[in-house]
Amino acid sequence: MSLVGKVAIVTGSGRGLGLSYAQELARQGASVIINDVDMATVEAAVSAITESGGKAAGVVAAVGSTEAAKALVAGAIENFGRLDILVTNAGVLRDKSLLKMTDEDFDLVINVHLRGTFTCVREAYGYFKENQVAGRIIAIGSPTGQRGNFGQTNYAAAKAGIVGMVRTWALEMKRAGVTANVVIPVAATEMTKTVPFFSAAVQADERGEAMPDFFRKELGFGTADDVAGLIAFLASDAAADVNGQAIGVGGDRIQIWSHPEAVNTEFHAGGWDYETLTSEFSTRFGEYQQSVGEKFPELPEELRPEPAK
Repeated sequence: MSLVGKVAIVTGSGRGLGLSYAQELARQGASVIINDVDMATVEAAVSAITESGGKAAGVVAAVGSTEAAKALVAGAIENFGRLDILVTNAGVLRDKSLLKMTDEDFDLVINVHLRGTFTCVREAYGYFKENQVAGRIIAIGSPTGQRGNFGQTNYAAAKAGIVGMVRTWALEMKRAGVTANVVIPVAATEMTKTVPFFSAAVQADERGEAMPDFFRKELGFGTADDVAGLIAFLASDAAADVNGQAIGVGGDRIQIWSHPEAVNTEFHAGGWDYETLTSEFSTRFGEYQQSVGEKFPELPEELRPEPAK
């Protein structure tokens, strides 16, 4: 099933993962609204798509405000006459450990990722419902939102919040035939390029070579293009029955993340007072406590980065 006749907005699509998503949607036939905060970046991305035979137009806007969301939806309608697909990819990082993170660091990341997803989805869904469009909402999450990561209080909060919103929207939008899902990409980005653990994979990609199997298969770590196929699938009519899911993708791997479920349930007559918890918590619950953060397997020796001199 192609996306011919469909119109998509991809926020934060001037470069990186967002541009790969937009290019794949265009390859599958969709007309795409490119969004970034920089005019030159938007124009370059639009040209890359149109010169390859696709259809694209640009909207320069800083995602977060209701005004930006309205401008994006209006841009889709003015340029292509309708809207069918929204991919909320725009984001920004301000990584710092808790005591070093300022109010401004926290607010900026929450505004772009979390509030920006909220305002854009609200505007798109309003259009879908008013015009009886069985639209597609595809929000972008992160392993950090699922597991946590050192130095990313703001980013973890935003990405976890996005998953919570999408589960709620899947319930609210179902009757209108609109689906809402989260994609959790694991791919080479400007951020992962700075992590020594991924250096062998990043260097191979920059040389135009396939990443080693250890990364693609065991870690599920790949290129932006490895993620783009899932974006296009979820945007299509073929995914009409996929709703409210958090789907991880990277390299050769795809995963369905579970919704949070209780891993152990215990009862105590009269309730759980302080004394009972003090004496029984470890024996009843200790083995069920959950780990936090990502734990990577040991790098094979031939893929380890050279020690810094």
